[in-house]
Amino acid sequence: MGQLVQAKGRAAVVKVDEASSQYLIFSLGGEMFAVGILNVKEIIEYGNLTEIPMMPAFIRGVINLRGSVVPVIDLSARFGGKCAEVGRRTCIVIVEVSDADSQHDIGIMVDAVSEVLDIPDSEIEPPPSFGAKIRSDFIFGIGKVSGRFVIILNIDMVLSVEEIAQLAGTEGNTAEALVATSPATSPLWQANRSAHR
Repeated sequence: MGQLVQAKGRAAVVKVDEASSQYLIFSLGGEMFAVGILNVKEIIEYGNLTEIPMMPAFIRGVINLRGSVVPVIDLSARFGGKCAEVGRRTCIVIVEVSDADSQHDIGIMVDAVSEVLDIPDSEIEPPPSFGAKIRSDFIFGIGKVSGRFVIILNIDMVLSVEEIAQLAGTEGNTAEALVATSPATSPLWQANRSAHR
């Protein structure tokens, strides 16, 4: 069983044995969610966000992560709810998502991270066809852990770079600004750099 260690005010790296049934468990709006541990790169304290004007409400801004611009998504707003309140345990989980032939790092804002758990495939039910508070294509499955249910996210759908770029584009911004693979030429990187001078 992997342990999650958070250093106060510093990035905490999750180190566990590689296994497809391990999940990072976190809370969001009173519900428990999980994401496959192989998608998780690190967990950092919430803060130092640069807001980008005219973006959809679920894009809280960008952070400078060791010289790379990383967009931060408010999962509560992404799921169609109101924007999440920032609390004492609010943090950003940096996940890696695939888009066609490239990889992107995206931060997700969560209320609190709790633990890393093994959830056997036999304890994962398919997503419900109705009644869920979030889109069914966002749900990989429902895991049963110690008598409670955990919503396992299909992180590639939740953080679909193509869909997020389209939504950002409808707000008057270009897709390239959100997902630029060359940070030095990205308008987001330039805005972030100017804000921290």
